[in-house]
Amino acid sequence: MKARFTDEQIIAMIKEQEAGGKTADVCRRHGISSATFYKYKSKYGGMEPSDAKRLRALEDENGKLKKLLAEQMLDNAMLRDINSKKW
Repeated sequence: MKARFTDEQIIAMIKEQEAGGKTADVCRRHGISSATFYKYKSKYGGMEPSDAKRLRALEDENGKLKKLLAEQMLDNAMLRDINSKKW
């Protein structure tokens, strides 16, 4: 799924609102709902663009590690099943 906004754009929206802009005006200007804005704010609030890039990199790495762990667990289960069968 392609994200509609980059992390930098989301952080810019949050900073725009924190600088004194009304939330409704910011949401209307960018075409998002206020619920979406507050979801973004809870995730990216207080971050700088470099922090967001690091967060994205860590999330990607975490996903890869989870996938490797799942594959390893499947391999172990398969070996246990083979070992437990009587020949």
